[in-house]
Amino acid sequence: MKHFDSILVANRGEIAVRVIRSAQQQGYRAIAVYSEADAGAPHVALADESVLIGPAPVKESYLDMERILEAARKTGAQAIHPGYGFLSENASFSAACVEAGIVFIGPTPEAIDIMGNKAASKRRMLEAGVPCIPGYQAEDQSNSALVSAAQEIGVPIMVKAAAGGGGRGMRLVESMVDLPGAIAAARSEAENAFGSGELILEKAVIQPRHVEIQVFGDAQGNVIHLGERDCSVQRRHQKVVEEAPCPVMTPELRDAMGQAAVDAAKSIDYVGAGTVEFLLDADKNFYFLEMNTRLQVEHPVTEMVTGHDLVAMQFHVAQGYSLPLAQEQLALDGHAIEVRLYAEDTATEFLPATGTAHAWFPPEGAGIRVDHGLANGQEISPFYDPMVAKIIAWGEDRDIARRRLVRALENTTLFGFATNREFLIDLLQREAFAAGVATTAFISENYPSGSFQPEGCSALHMAIAACLLYRASFAQSRDRALGTLPDMSGFTGTRELREHFRFGEEDSPTDVFVDEIKPSRYRVTIAENTFELDWLHQDGGTLRLSVDSVQLTARYALPGRGDVIVQLRGTTAELTNQLAFTRGDETAGGSGTIAAPMHGNLMEVFVRVGDRVETGQDVAVMEAMKMEHRMSTPVAGEVVAVHAVAGEQIASGAIVLEIQEQD
Repeated sequence: MKHFDSILVANRGEIAVRVIRSAQQQGYRAIAVYSEADAGAPHVALADESVLIGPAPVKESYLDMERILEAARKTGAQAIHPGYGFLSENASFSAACVEAGIVFIGPTPEAIDIMGNKAASKRRMLEAGVPCIPGYQAEDQSNSALVSAAQEIGVPIMVKAAAGGGGRGMRLVESMVDLPGAIAAARSEAENAFGSGELILEKAVIQPRHVEIQVFGDAQGNVIHLGERDCSVQRRHQKVVEEAPCPVMTPELRDAMGQAAVDAAKSIDYVGAGTVEFLLDADKNFYFLEMNTRLQVEHPVTEMVTGHDLVAMQFHVAQGYSLPLAQEQLALDGHAIEVRLYAEDTATEFLPATGTAHAWFPPEGAGIRVDHGLANGQEISPFYDPMVAKIIAWGEDRDIARRRLVRALENTTLFGFATNREFLIDLLQREAFAAGVATTAFISENYPSGSFQPEGCSALHMAIAACLLYRASFAQSRDRALGTLPDMSGFTGTRELREHFRFGEEDSPTDVFVDEIKPSRYRVTIAENTFELDWLHQDGGTLRLSVDSVQLTARYALPGRGDVIVQLRGTTAELTNQLAFTRGDETAGGSGTIAAPMHGNLMEVFVRVGDRVETGQDVAVMEAMKMEHRMSTPVAGEVVAVHAVAGEQIASGAIVLEIQEQD
């Protein structure tokens, strides 16, 4: 037995908060680590003790094994929980913990090592008799060997990084002509993301379901599964929606997939929580995809349908105890669906977004769970993954869970940067998802442009926004007057002048006029529309009002002069009063100016001053939130200036280079 009573959580954000809470509920002393960028993060304040481990870049903080181990030594932590991501599937870190006499809450280094490499894991699964997709996983990594193998397998084919996951280092090839470029791109991305350019090839299973089995093993050799999760709704091979159970699962199929997952875990003497992922085709054939040797992001849906705290189970088996339940004791109750709330701009191909959380109101209600590590005023930086929260709904059946989740998202408020909240609402209401027939092709089929345009601003949004600005301006003027003229404290003069606001684009503005009929009652005129608004209660970002005798609730923020954000009936509008001030041109340069689409690290600039470029040519590549983003030129011409240097952090909108357009 390896008893411990203190646990250091080697992670950040929502998973750090989630593990710390379970640890404290179980009576353990919980210790957090944090980077300089996370000094004010909720997980730091929640823990019993917190240790600064370095600056914001992950390589100098959350990925620095020695700093993590030093934090454990400094605080007397007897065990380390790695969460997911960062060092969670690092065999060297697991081994270093063992060598330091610290319990690693996870599998052995040997198990991590085998399953952390897609080629090695697939070879082991073939030996164990687990169904696998036809492909190539040999050690010869030459381009000629990969091309030769691909010709034997046939297209469509998947090129995948042997190390890592999350969709990085992965390309779908539908024509052999595209194979060399896909190999080069996947290898480059894999080397940058995982430090290894090793690749495997797999026959592409078109429009499958992505179904994974939660497994748990103990040191006595017992392994069970806790049912499945359907993770088919993905974008760029990253999961967006997860649910349990799978909508098309049958008891017979669950038994077969569960047994295959148990066999996979037993073949490597697995201890702790793990997930065996499969592709399920239309004929109910399933194939091993990979095994994640850690807790999964989507573990809450399993917890909600089984009633078991998976993190508490991790603590239990890590101390050498047997599993607390046998396979026949497992029972599934109801249905749970989880969505990932990302800081990303859905209108620009889901590029990661950064900014300050001006207002954060997570939803509440029956069957609703929110896992997050976000606080009002917190900065969303370019250094970490863009997922800011997980919102989960449970119901007695799937449709109840789905409806509850839609309502929960409509009641979720997060102002200060772009999010995918409205995209998630739209997705959950699509016919294919509601019917339970979504496959991995769901997003490409339903959002073929690669982007999602939110519903946008309604006239009522503008009416409420204008009244909010009107009230804020009057309150500010009153406070200034009272500060200089104390004898005016009882002044209640009338304001008969009409207040004018202008919203929208400069070339197509919308004029809004506000008349105060009496205190807290306003008439708002927008073109041919007139609204009667009664202010009932306004406090802390929440507004209750009556509009033409209908009471409703809105959320709002006033982040800066002339700026207002209004969320109403699930839709958010960000507005600026053009009459408050004259804004400068916020778009840098002309059509030949290449600007950073987000905050991040500029990895490489492919051109120099004087180079000739063609329309669509890649001119630079940057990394932000764990993904590579290539910048291409919209014009043909000559490079006349390069303003950024490879290796430096650049801000969103920063000019990287300029091109003189030529006919």
